Amino acid sequence: MQTEPSANDTGTFGLSLFDDPSTRALSRVGVVDVGSNSVRMVVFDGAARSPAYFYNEKIMCALGAGVSETGQLSPSGRKRALAAMIRFKHLADGMGLSELTVVATAAVRDADDGPDFCADVLRDTGLKIWVIDGKEEARLSAQGVLLGWPGAYGLICDIGGSSMELAEISEGRVGKRVTSNLGPLKLQSIKGGHKGRKEHIKATIAELVEQMGAQRDRLFLVGGSWRAIARIDMHRRGYPLHVLHEYRMSPANVSLTAKFIADADIQELRNACGISSARMVLVPLAALVLKQLVKAFKPKDIAISSYGIREGMLYEQMPQRLRDRDPLIEASKFAEAKDARMPGFGKSLYEFVLPLFKSAPDTRKRLVKAACLLHDVSWRAHPDYRAEICFDNATRANLGGLKHSERIFLGLALLHRYSNSREGTRFEELYTLVDDKTQLEAEVLGKAMRFGAMLWMEKGAERATFKWFPKKRLLEFQLTRDALPLYGEVAEVRLQSLASSLDAELSVKIRKA
Repeated sequence: MQTEPSANDTGTFGLSLFDDPSTRALSRVGVVDVGSNSVRMVVFDGAARSPAYFYNEKIMCALGAGVSETGQLSPSGRKRALAAMIRFKHLADGMGLSELTVVATAAVRDADDGPDFCADVLRDTGLKIWVIDGKEEARLSAQGVLLGWPGAYGLICDIGGSSMELAEISEGRVGKRVTSNLGPLKLQSIKGGHKGRKEHIKATIAELVEQMGAQRDRLFLVGGSWRAIARIDMHRRGYPLHVLHEYRMSPANVSLTAKFIADADIQELRNACGISSARMVLVPLAALVLKQLVKAFKPKDIAISSYGIREGMLYEQMPQRLRDRDPLIEASKFAEAKDARMPGFGKSLYEFVLPLFKSAPDTRKRLVKAACLLHDVSWRAHPDYRAEICFDNATRANLGGLKHSERIFLGLALLHRYSNSREGTRFEELYTLVDDKTQLEAEVLGKAMRFGAMLWMEKGAERATFKWFPKKRLLEFQLTRDALPLYGEVAEVRLQSLASSLDAELSVKIRKA
């Protein structure tokens, strides 16, 4: 199997690596994160660069509750965590996992009985727990962000129950890293009530600023408490797409949401946002930290990352050439190979529709590529619902490397792959996340894919081409004489519909094979 891009492959996307022997070993990897607040097992499966969550279970144990005062792990949390580890080991055996990698963070490393807990887990499950320090935790969390954003740069902030870590990332590498005691469980024990906690938070973050230096780029937030705050921000704003990964918050919104949390009835807010009671107890304290963090570091914008330490553990095992790949394109290739009727045709379809987007930036061509790879993966759905299912899958799929606006573009393009109209669906509120021009570009892409899929389905064939002259508003369609029988009545209607969306005059020409 060829593992490096060849000269005749499509542009900068390269050949897929998910089926290469060196990366197939990553196709099912199990990791467990023993945190201060929760214990979670994730089993990754699928495309090696952008894996699906084959299994994902979290148990709220509050293992670190009271460590600051007693020096010991919470007795009830310890029992829950041990039971969780025994359960996870049985599940891993049932899934046929050859190995389950387990790491523990602040609570276990800080507690006097942390080594005893690790010994109990080893005795009852045979699993060795790797207790990592704060800087290593920061590095792994930063690598998790890089799994989803290969070109990301800025400041990573990972908040757990007992600690908060910061790490710089740029050019695919992790830079300076620091750790602090700003986890909400730790803050509960700070003396002086609300005022004392605010002063402690302000002083600690001032020290972090001194250690890390100016950080005016993007702030990536990792951790359950940050995700809960983002969910509340969505609720406050009436934001229609409830996907936390890549959700953006402005510094002003952080301030407004922190006040919203402080003024709210916590129980009512918890119910409205679907946040667990164990998590909600920590949210007001985390909001105080976030407000001060943003005030001190002054990031240009703020992004939520659902990827963190567990994804960083997977990233750790990847060869560099796999790390450098685009997670969206790799996942789309994997989906095509697994679910499309004619795997490989997505590349031909991309080359067919590309003349319509020849002046588009690479960021848009990337989405065009992904849409063409995904255009046929939902063919098993009932025809009456296929368009909506395509939109739903694209906008809510667990994919990395996609901004929310890009999810909507991709979803609309795939919706128009099966439907001329986007009106009258239950998703119309989501369309407002992109402007009218973007909606029209998605419509053009979808109609072009819909038409192209009628002409041929085998990969590598070149029976038809587009030429697009935007200044003249002229769309020229050329096809070979042997492909002429494929250009039937329905195909002609679909081509006319595409021309109409482009506001273009249509010219059809027959060319020699």
